[in-house]
Amino acid sequence: MSDAPLPLHSLVLYKKRPARLAQAEARQQGERLEIELEDGNRARVRPKDLALLHPGPLHSLGELHPLQGEVHLAWEMLSEAPGESHSLQELAELAYGEFTPASAWAAWGVVQDGLYFHGEPGDLHAHSPEEVARQQAARQARLAEAQTWAAFIQRLQAGRTLPEEDRRYLRELEDLACGRRADSRILRELGRAERAENAHALLLELGHWGPAVVPYPQRLGLPTHPPEALLPELPNEPRLDLTHLAAFAIDDRDNQDPDDALSLVDCHFDPDGRLSGGRLWVHIADAAALAPPGSPADLEGRARGATLYLPDGAVPMLPPAAISLLGLGLQEISPALSFGLALDAAGEITELDVQPSWVRVQRLSYEEAEERLDEPPLRPLYALAQAYQARRLAAGALALDLPEAILRVVDGQVSIRPLLRLRSRELVREAMLMAGEAAARYASQRRLPFPFATQEASAAPPPPLPAWPLEDQSAERCPEDLAGSFALRRTLKRGQVSSHPAPHAGLGLPAYSRATSPLRRYLDLVAHQQLRASLSGETPLNESEMLERLGSSEAITGVVAQAESLSRRHWTLVYFLQNPGWRGQGVLVEKSGLSGRAILPELAFETQVHLRRDLPLNSLLSLRVQSVNLAELEAHFAEVAG
Repeated sequence: MSDAPLPLHSLVLYKKRPARLAQAEARQQGERLEIELEDGNRARVRPKDLALLHPGPLHSLGELHPLQGEVHLAWEMLSEAPGESHSLQELAELAYGEFTPASAWAAWGVVQDGLYFHGEPGDLHAHSPEEVARQQAARQARLAEAQTWAAFIQRLQAGRTLPEEDRRYLRELEDLACGRRADSRILRELGRAERAENAHALLLELGHWGPAVVPYPQRLGLPTHPPEALLPELPNEPRLDLTHLAAFAIDDRDNQDPDDALSLVDCHFDPDGRLSGGRLWVHIADAAALAPPGSPADLEGRARGATLYLPDGAVPMLPPAAISLLGLGLQEISPALSFGLALDAAGEITELDVQPSWVRVQRLSYEEAEERLDEPPLRPLYALAQAYQARRLAAGALALDLPEAILRVVDGQVSIRPLLRLRSRELVREAMLMAGEAAARYASQRRLPFPFATQEASAAPPPPLPAWPLEDQSAERCPEDLAGSFALRRTLKRGQVSSHPAPHAGLGLPAYSRATSPLRRYLDLVAHQQLRASLSGETPLNESEMLERLGSSEAITGVVAQAESLSRRHWTLVYFLQNPGWRGQGVLVEKSGLSGRAILPELAFETQVHLRRDLPLNSLLSLRVQSVNLAELEAHFAEVAG
């Protein structure tokens, strides 16, 4: 605004809207002027906040009625002198034939539109023909896009889409469902909350996504492709030759990354047939040989935290080449880091030897190992495992008896089979715990910074562990106190990872480290890096470097576990969709009034249930699936007559 006084009853611009000056110019600096607004109210404002559009007199803002004029002709005339400044009065007179408050306001509207002019009321400039043409083309494009968008929304409301034409719009929903954005214009337009689950649901409704699309790894920010880091050659170093020992990698039938194996050296029994001690080797894939600290593979593993195991395929932590080179039994002879253990009759580890080695490994499924478990050399190994487990239980180890199942997806079809409680599984588990305890003991004795796994004791008493041998291997066996195990799981203290040793109460061990899956878990790889450094005389990671790795691993491994859990639940719901009307048994493990939670043992699936009557915990329920909400990961069941 100029310094000249504003006339009384003049048309002024205030916050981009018209106003009428209702008070004479301020007489002293700092005084405010009174203006009348469009709604009839009055306001006192600073003179510098006003711009004069017309000197008036303007008796009412109602006089500012719309006008028809020759705007294009006015622009053509004023644009003949590029760069020349014009007044609002010139524009109003050329476009509307006169300069009145109404024509001044109409002319200012032309300036605000921005197609032909820009500037302030006393300093207007006409756009060049090229700029006008550019803006007209842009406006036409926006109009066409608005019409296309409106047609798209109409199709959505009718529940249909055009695959090619609508793909660019639906990408917005995909991005929200996969966690790549937090908002959605589409959902706002449809009056739906802007949630990833709602985006997922709409994509399913439209048929743009099918049940095979699992968004959870991407939603949680996890990579879904294998790492591409280059691997070095296997180092030329001395290795203990253990190829003369029979070594067995026992795992699930379809396991693709075998990273542990067992060998028996000897086993002693007294004249009464009681175990008096024995020696064995636990061989672990020597991943640190190809992924030393700071190497590309190590950095990739640190970023991923663990292999992401999904029902429709695994996303490895390390490059696939590492698995083919180091997986035990995938080559005729495999490099390993082997733990030589001696156990006494009480299952106590009395001797420990850790060596880089060469091993010749035979792969067995758990079922194949079960058939051979009563024969040498697996039978003595099993005896050592029994003794070791007995020691752990005597030290207060917990044994949760909750159902597990193997869930696989092949060509979009879901199969679920209960995990049988085989002795061979217990054998492998106990041997891996031996190696973990041995690794922790080795590091503790040498004051080696190490990823120790710890857990405080729970206040709840542990449930009884089924006695060895397990006579009932039926897939339909229902645990006697599934509700007790379910409740105990809720009371367990959360496990911790520390750079200093401490007891692991849940396992009944004075010290423990996860060190048997370096191809699959990053902290297992770190444990191997420390062991190899100690064995070779190299400088291991220091305390600060270890804490850095523990922190980064803790941040990512929980996310990996969450993605695996959500994806598994997703595919279980797809199983229900593929088997409509599914019927089976559930076990009531928790309840509040007539609302409860049940576990379906044959599927290892937990769900909410509505009870028709009050029932005690551990009651068997005959259930039928009624509906599935895939986007919300919910299934609803009805209790039916048995």
